[in-house]
Amino acid sequence: MLSITNTIMIKAIFFDIDGTLLSFETHSVSQSTIDAINAVKAQGIKVFLATGRLKKQVQHLGGLEFDGFITVNGAYCVTTDNEVIFKRLIPKDELNSLIAFQENVTQFSYAFMVQEGSFVNHVNDAVTDIARLVEVPVPPVRNLREMVDDEVLQVNLYVDKELEEKIMKEAFVTCSASRWHPTFADVNIKGIDKSTGIDRFLEYYDIDRPETMAFGDGGNDIEMLRHVGIGVAMGNAGDNVKAVADYVTSSVDEDGVANALRHFGLIG
Repeated sequence: MLSITNTIMIKAIFFDIDGTLLSFETHSVSQSTIDAINAVKAQGIKVFLATGRLKKQVQHLGGLEFDGFITVNGAYCVTTDNEVIFKRLIPKDELNSLIAFQENVTQFSYAFMVQEGSFVNHVNDAVTDIARLVEVPVPPVRNLREMVDDEVLQVNLYVDKELEEKIMKEAFVTCSASRWHPTFADVNIKGIDKSTGIDRFLEYYDIDRPETMAFGDGGNDIEMLRHVGIGVAMGNAGDNVKAVADYVTSSVDEDGVANALRHFGLIG
């Protein structure tokens, strides 16, 4: 665990959304978090979102303004002026392999994420539960075979860990999965995660990696927390996330962001 030090100059902070900025209980950003982020911005520190969501799904953030967006776990990075600085797509042959696996081996729900939104093959309890948890609309049902030629940025699997492993072995040769919920996993190209997006923005703004901090709570935040100068796990994070963090703060519902920024002397 890092101690407070005046030798670290933080120039950029990256925030996960669900379970970090947004409470799963209130579906809102606490006033303490809003005030804390605005306070660091007033000092010239750049702030970024790093999320598994699409940019159009970023909402209910208390009017906070960010300097850039790492979306779909690093596969699509865009500035606040909508300049795309990085994009990686899921290979079409692996999308076809997923469709064939679902049709021929076992039935489950999955979604394709494209710029205009997320679309699912079938709505079941897992799909509605996840949508309710993060307070986004249930994805529209669509024949995903029709979307294979689209720019698919991420695939969402509404499955448990055991089935996820079978799917990844059979369908996704060049991809990897990460999860923040027992019945939900994100699939991205191997080597693409939130840390990928961090590097793109650090290059864009000429910031050194030791001058960075990140906040997260889920499995898809692990590489991000490892990558930055100071990785902060929320108190509501899983043990695997806390294990890689430099510091564990209080939960999202207990002013975790503000408490950590105060701990490191970034706000009063």
